[in-house]
Amino acid sequence: MKVRIILVLLASLAAHTAQTQPLTIGIGDAVTSIDPHYLNSPTNKNVICNVYDALTDADNTINIVPSLAESWRLIDDTTWEFKLRRDVKFHDGTPLTAEDVKATYARVPRVPNAPQPFTTFIRLVRSIKVIDPHTLHMITSSLDPILPNEAAQIRIIPASQSGAPPEDFNSGKAAIGTGPMRFVSYQPGAGVELVRNDTYWGPKPHWGTVSFRFISDGAARVAALLAGDMQVIDLVPTDALANLRANDKIHVATAEVGLRHIFLALDQSRDGPTPFVTGPNGETLEKNPLRDARVRKALSIAISRKAIVERVMEGVATATGQMMPEGGFGWTSEIKVPAFDPDQAKKLLAEAGYPNGLKVTLHSTKGRYVNDTRIVQAVAQMWQRVGVQTSIELQPWSTYVSRVQRGEYSIMIGAVAAVTSESSQVLRSAMGTHDPPAGWGGFNWGRYSNPTLDALIVRAQSIADNNQREQVLRQAMSIGANDVANIPLHLQKTTWAMQRGLRYAGRSDDQTRVTDIRLAQ
Repeated sequence: MKVRIILVLLASLAAHTAQTQPLTIGIGDAVTSIDPHYLNSPTNKNVICNVYDALTDADNTINIVPSLAESWRLIDDTTWEFKLRRDVKFHDGTPLTAEDVKATYARVPRVPNAPQPFTTFIRLVRSIKVIDPHTLHMITSSLDPILPNEAAQIRIIPASQSGAPPEDFNSGKAAIGTGPMRFVSYQPGAGVELVRNDTYWGPKPHWGTVSFRFISDGAARVAALLAGDMQVIDLVPTDALANLRANDKIHVATAEVGLRHIFLALDQSRDGPTPFVTGPNGETLEKNPLRDARVRKALSIAISRKAIVERVMEGVATATGQMMPEGGFGWTSEIKVPAFDPDQAKKLLAEAGYPNGLKVTLHSTKGRYVNDTRIVQAVAQMWQRVGVQTSIELQPWSTYVSRVQRGEYSIMIGAVAAVTSESSQVLRSAMGTHDPPAGWGGFNWGRYSNPTLDALIVRAQSIADNNQREQVLRQAMSIGANDVANIPLHLQKTTWAMQRGLRYAGRSDDQTRVTDIRLAQ
């Protein structure tokens, strides 16, 4: 009996120690804002998801589950009813009500200077009617069969902070959520400090304090983990994986399914010269070659995706010809991975009027996506072989995204993820005609536009039957692939590494959820 009591006490002491320990996480991307509605990017959401909750949530394979809303139902074609939990309080102690949800949704399209707004997820929400403190009706302009999926992307804040500018969130003045962690401080380019929310309505985190440290260099993140300065790191460099997996002091976790689609965007907005594409001798071209589908296809089939996945990504990716993983809602077997065919690429360039090739600049982030620098270097080498002289320009994300949004580049690396677990969102974001205020084309950096594809996306969002809607989405996906709206490369699988005594179930949306980082059993 005494032995049993001692064991129980030791177990209790270990649990208490874990819950008071600090946790330090090294992340590869620097958060640019604590405002949950400012920038629709995995980088910011990686930290924000720990501070703010949404009406719905997604599990680690992006299945939609309850969160602040315990239930929802479609009352009629244009009305969704959400029932809120009754035991939820914001970090300032005020209870969550339907008025907070209404004010949050009203704020989303009004965030000043938002570079990539969240309007794509609320584009059909016409109004919100508060029925009682814990019941609300979302009225849409037309049927929106995936509104509960989209609701997982809108983090709820108190109505009292709905008029706050982004800087008030960064300072902490307005950074009030209902999430498992409370905001403490944010240092741009350095890190974010959080503390456990002991009144959280859901499972409590094991950790008393959490520090997110921004370390853009992959080797430096690994070194910090091995030195014990970090307990967890994300975006593990692929060239370090073998050694980490062989290290008995380290545990490695990889997302089962990769959702982040890495692609190359091509400027199709300019009829005349595009700034970073010239003739082979640097001569200005009268028209933009990237507007020619033959040139776009040539650039696509000049890339060996197999080589990139095996040699650059070292297997932690899946070659693809479309934006959805195999079996995902809207994925179609009719779209194959583009075959590597440099000879045909040369013929297509000649047919398009460029028998001697082109000279281009490929712009890329540095450390934003796993192996982004190595990916564009490999692409450049492959393009050189078909007569496309390629130089590379690397930039930090903060500079890169601003210039991309202004349409300054000709060919650039990008990414989009099917965070709503189906393809209408990525189609609308990456191939829909560019109109960010309306929730269209936020990641359509090349400004591709096809009215037929747009019409199919609109049609799909008005179909309640899943099978019929999926067929329409597959048609839209096929049109984009046939047009080479962008050049698909692969679906990236995010990998985490951690100290041996910890475990984390990798998430397809790349997020590092503090509540899911636990002691090994």
